[in-house]
Amino acid sequence: RHEPSLRPPRPKTAGPPPPPRSIKAPQTKQKHKHDSMISPPRPIPSIPTSSLAEACAANCPDAHFLIISNPVNSTVPIFKEVLTKAGVYNPKHLFGVTTLDVMRAKTFVAENQGFDVNTTDVTVVGGHAGTTILPLLSQIEGANFSDEDIAALTNRIQFGGDEVVKAKDGAGSATLSMAVAGAHFAKQLLKALNGEKGITECTFVESDVTDAPFFASPVTLGTDGVEAIHGLPELSAVEQANFDEMLPTLIAQAEKGVAFANK
Repeated sequence: RHEPSLRPPRPKTAGPPPPPRSIKAPQTKQKHKHDSMISPPRPIPSIPTSSLAEACAANCPDAHFLIISNPVNSTVPIFKEVLTKAGVYNPKHLFGVTTLDVMRAKTFVAENQGFDVNTTDVTVVGGHAGTTILPLLSQIEGANFSDEDIAALTNRIQFGGDEVVKAKDGAGSATLSMAVAGAHFAKQLLKALNGEKGITECTFVESDVTDAPFFASPVTLGTDGVEAIHGLPELSAVEQANFDEMLPTLIAQAEKGVAFANK
């Protein structure tokens, strides 16, 4: 409660009201001659895959790990080694995200054949780098490719990332399409973990489909991650030749990741 004021009221004076106070306009900051030399904010430093895996093993050992950082053919084996050392490795919970290869394959095939990209299905097996990426064009229903088409499409699917870098004139890589691919696979896995049936995606997992310890092939996802790993169909002569050529490279890249994790 306020005490009443003891001051007498101010007498009212006749005459015009006082003029309004002038308000100074804010001063525009003068551009310093050295402003152009100021560096932009520093990017967030990258964290080694092994350090991330160690943190995951310590803090979320039962999580499902979707590895999208390149080189996937080596980073996934690194993750396995670190999780194994910590005693928390579960092969059903570790995935290399190769969805971008599938998305590129669908897009390029649809353009070539005049298909609807949303209903075009292309199986892409192997790994996630260069010639280890093997699109199985012979398995696409209703497609009719010439030998030249097969060679050109296979190469473009394998080296689509280089095409993006060239288009950006060296100023970046395939960031947006990689984000879309990662989001798609994450959504599909979440659906499967929540009980939705019949979800199959190509992904790079520990596998006995080939002699490579990790291999991308169609994988049915379930409530605990990997539910079933599907083998290879009968390959065309060109696909078989490409497979035979790339498999030693895929194995060597996995071994490189293991060596890195154990050094």
